[in-house]
Amino acid sequence: MAKGKINVSVENIFPLIKKFLYSDHEIFLRELISNATDATTKLKHLTSIGEAKIDYGNPIIEIKVDKDGKKLHIIDQGIGMTEAEVKNYINQVAFSGAEEFLNKYEDGAKDTGIIGHFGLGFYSAFMVADKVEIITKSYKDEPAAHWSCDGSPNFTLKKGKKEDRGSEIILHIADDSTEFLEENRIKELLNKYNKFMPIPIKFGMKTETLPKPEGAKEEDPAPTQEVDNIVNNPNPAWTKQPADLKEEDYKGFYRELYPMQFEEPLFHIHLNVDYPFNLTGILYFPKLTQDLSQHKDRIQLYQNQVFVTDNVEGIVPEFLTMLRGVIDSPDIPLNVSRSYLQADGAVKKISSYITRKVADKLNSLFKNNREDFEAKWNDIKIVIEYGMLSEDKFFEKADKFALYPTVDGSYYTFEELQDKIKDAQTDKDDKLVILYASDKEAQHSYIEAAKAKGFEVLLMDSPIIGHLMQKLETSKEKISFARVDADHLDNLIKKDDTQISKLSDEEKEKLKADLEATIENKSYTVQLEAMDSEASPFIITEPEFMRRMKEMQQTGGGGMFGMGNMPEMYNLIVNTNHELVSEILNTKTAKKKERLINQSLDLARLSKGLLKGEELTNFIKRSYEMVK
Repeated sequence: MAKGKINVSVENIFPLIKKFLYSDHEIFLRELISNATDATTKLKHLTSIGEAKIDYGNPIIEIKVDKDGKKLHIIDQGIGMTEAEVKNYINQVAFSGAEEFLNKYEDGAKDTGIIGHFGLGFYSAFMVADKVEIITKSYKDEPAAHWSCDGSPNFTLKKGKKEDRGSEIILHIADDSTEFLEENRIKELLNKYNKFMPIPIKFGMKTETLPKPEGAKEEDPAPTQEVDNIVNNPNPAWTKQPADLKEEDYKGFYRELYPMQFEEPLFHIHLNVDYPFNLTGILYFPKLTQDLSQHKDRIQLYQNQVFVTDNVEGIVPEFLTMLRGVIDSPDIPLNVSRSYLQADGAVKKISSYITRKVADKLNSLFKNNREDFEAKWNDIKIVIEYGMLSEDKFFEKADKFALYPTVDGSYYTFEELQDKIKDAQTDKDDKLVILYASDKEAQHSYIEAAKAKGFEVLLMDSPIIGHLMQKLETSKEKISFARVDADHLDNLIKKDDTQISKLSDEEKEKLKADLEATIENKSYTVQLEAMDSEASPFIITEPEFMRRMKEMQQTGGGGMFGMGNMPEMYNLIVNTNHELVSEILNTKTAKKKERLINQSLDLARLSKGLLKGEELTNFIKRSYEMVK
């Protein structure tokens, strides 16, 4: 038996490993199973090229918990190691890797939130064990080796008694880590990190029901048998070719990824590229709510089927972090935390590939089945609008499939919308004015007034629509968006044929003075306008620019304007051609004039949804008095 000291200058390397990795020491199991997977896939490669003259068979990785003995076993049937290889890889290469890791990250380790490191691998076992043994036999015809280390730089190495090839790692679990002797905790970790590892992982046994034999009575119980409990799916959908998968396979995989999600995804995008980088995966569009923050961090990142993180910021463009699914790439560089991705050239290429692939898929869905695409628009529009805002390349491609729905339920692309409204909604300066509502119910009277004039009104109600309209106005020529309640229609779409007022300038001045003297709420700016005599006598509007900047600031943006805390500002537009307005002007009794003005103002406020609480109660009481 050989004894020795690991040649390492950091004497207290084990306490350091434990200290710096303590908060996330659960990753030891992922690291050890990754090593077992590597050992098994290496054997597969050597047998396929004829270098290993043995039968590869159907190897598995087995995890065993020995609660009484306070031990955890990880057993593989992979390539195994000779005594010389143990000396080389375990005592020198792996350890120098661990030491280099600690030297590099010792100072900043607490700050970087270390979760693990591919180079650390085997030595992460000492985060949870105060003694580790390796019993291993190589696929070569050599005796087994038995290595043991108690968490100091001292080790022993002797011949082992193992008969079959592969390695068994035995962890003597430390007193502060006994949670890893609980079956449920191990199950939880296997499900989190190893759900789709490429080699079957066995954890205990399970009972399987067999079909009843012919002639069995109905009351006879079905026969059962004990079988290996394989906890992973070694061939998940993303590792297969799209041509080999049906729609049901994609839906089944979605349920496998998100067992607690009861709604079906709307559609999927299969990623599959091997040049200039290697990337596979499946992304799903789920049904989205208006609350963007709820949907982040649902895409899982894998490296060769090993779970890495669900923080995919940097790889997936931000607007797509609201999707769900899996991305797997061996080409994504990971720093020590394995959860923050370095923004290097490869990652940028991957990000732009995913953007392009998503845009192409959306375009083909739109072209192939427009009716279905329109039906799903409300559930996917936030992702598309966010993408148009944040990624210029996506903005260009989305021009073909982004939809603009009307309040009546028609859907237009931008080009179709322009053709539809250009005759009626181009103003005297040759600018196309696109009218929209953000709330069909609240803005109903304004919508109806616009439709009566033959105008189309879009329904634009997502939380980021203000930002998108701003972008469309700056990137397309001679267009502007105006909410239907931003001004009266003749002002929103100014034509040359302006209305003539029935009132003289002197009458207008007197009317304005009467209104301003009677109206107590000074947040209304009185504006006298000559309008169609059939139009409402009093209309309350919110200036588009001010309101939009305020809304944009509330959803992030709006920049220098700082309008988030500004009081609400409204225009009170008074139609000088309406007979009620003439009556107000000509009423001699001050009390009646005041009542007419207040009642008309309250009707306008009611139409705008501004009349609430005590004021609404008083208005109703006053209205009943007038009816009597």
